[in-house]
Amino acid sequence: MKIAVLVSVGRHPVSGTARYSRNDAAALTIALSLAKAHDATLDVLHVGDPSNPALQEYLALGARSVEVLEIGADTTQTHAQPDAATLFSARLQGYDVVLTGTRAEGAFDSGMLPYRVAHALGMPLVGAAVDLTVRDGCAQVRQFMPKGLRRRVEVQLPVLIAVHPLATAAPTYAYARLREGTIKRVAPQTILDPHAGESDALAWRVGPATAKPVRLAAAEKRSGHARMLSATTTESRGGSVVIEGSSVEKAQVILAYLREHQLVDY
Repeated sequence: MKIAVLVSVGRHPVSGTARYSRNDAAALTIALSLAKAHDATLDVLHVGDPSNPALQEYLALGARSVEVLEIGADTTQTHAQPDAATLFSARLQGYDVVLTGTRAEGAFDSGMLPYRVAHALGMPLVGAAVDLTVRDGCAQVRQFMPKGLRRRVEVQLPVLIAVHPLATAAPTYAYARLREGTIKRVAPQTILDPHAGESDALAWRVGPATAKPVRLAAAEKRSGHARMLSATTTESRGGSVVIEGSSVEKAQVILAYLREHQLVDY
């Protein structure tokens, strides 16, 4: 049996530093246990820049090597770039199980890569997987469902499985494995049209996600009975309307309101 794991470069939510994707790390952990149980061949694949130091972290998580289909440093959004699905589809011929995360960690990534790869390979796709077992040529997958529900499905191999972020997998990090593993540069098997996607590249601008402003709201201090009455009756909620006065006086009224409800601490 041949198993492949598609990995991407993640991003730290606070510092923005490149790191391994936690969702792809869960997929790698599941693939490692599956390969050990069935004595299968396991390949870890990435499309992007081989010099990215974040790829070495997958070695520490258990991958003996990471095969990188090099497309340049300016197209490293593995789960978002259209070219990545084309390259993966050409490389993944003949695999029985392909695992990947739900999507990359670029905040605005579409999550369409598993679907596009499965469509190109003619494989069934099972999404939101939390655990996986293979028996008698069939993959038994337990899926994450809303409100804490789970569903178990069975599908014939070959299959592509997208792992849910809450999968029952605990990646283990070992620095010794990082030193022993290797990053392999591999030339893509598919020659891309140099003008393909050029119009899309000019139309989009890639940048870090920005935090949305937080709306200030005064804490509700009324009882539950009073809140229910206010939903059925019209009553004055207090406050004041300031029309007269200078802009400084109006600003002082607003600042006094914010201090009264502890919305500012100065």
